[in-house]
Amino acid sequence: MNQALLTTPSGKAIGRSRGRTRPKSRAGGLKVSIVTVCYNSADTIEDTIRSVLSQQHERLEYVVVDGGSTDGTLDILARYRDRIDKCISEPDRGIYDAMNKGVDLAEGEFVGFLNADDVYTSPTVISEVAAAAEMNRMDGVYGDLMYIGRQDTQRVVRYWRAGQYRPKAFYSGWVPPHPTFFCRTELYREFGGFNPEYRIAGDFELMLRFIEKQHIHIEYIPKPFVRMRVGGKANTLRGILQGNREIVHAFHSNGLAFPLHFFCFRLLRRIPQVLRRSTGHLRVPQRPIYTSCK
Repeated sequence: MNQALLTTPSGKAIGRSRGRTRPKSRAGGLKVSIVTVCYNSADTIEDTIRSVLSQQHERLEYVVVDGGSTDGTLDILARYRDRIDKCISEPDRGIYDAMNKGVDLAEGEFVGFLNADDVYTSPTVISEVAAAAEMNRMDGVYGDLMYIGRQDTQRVVRYWRAGQYRPKAFYSGWVPPHPTFFCRTELYREFGGFNPEYRIAGDFELMLRFIEKQHIHIEYIPKPFVRMRVGGKANTLRGILQGNREIVHAFHSNGLAFPLHFFCFRLLRRIPQVLRRSTGHLRVPQRPIYTSCK
């Protein structure tokens, strides 16, 4: 079994994670690593942990990267130490630095991120991602995202139907929802990880680099993967302005011309997302329909 020491920023061990027994063969499909990044997330982290542990995929590795929480988050993590494969707690330079730490710890062939405000929509999400990736030898897989109320988690605020990727789609304001984006771990070694200098749009920059610049092969499954609580720094006016500046920089830093109509198209794309917020209007396939862009 894997053993990962859970420590506090001072280096004090608070438990040893034995991990779950994993099949050594490929009988269970691709090995997928899920990374949860958290900091002072005691109010929501347990929902996220339970969501990951409820996944039915056999070859699943769970990695938690805590930023040195002081609010009881570590106590919750310690309660699950026997079911979390790897867990560290130490100061970081922000969320994207923490995500890079998670990728470095990940041993799965695919890696995805589920942060402390998020839960999966069903116990079969990871199995469906792994099956789609393996069946068509994809570099990445993504799906749809549901924004839900922070207190009333049954209330759907916005439904982000990602849609199939088309070449140059990023220039028209398209981007897949990062919480639903899974890709081969080796891509982070080949093309680099998240740029920790970004504070808001580091996930946008990474997906722009992987998909639009490096042309990785991705698969879209048109069904919701993740339920994400609304709120957070990116949704404040200051966060929106900073995120927009970082998006412009992301294009330029990758040698891509920034389209002047980008933000207009991005805004137009969000209108139907809000209109679909009522679950009564969601037409979600019962079985995944696979489409790909190569």
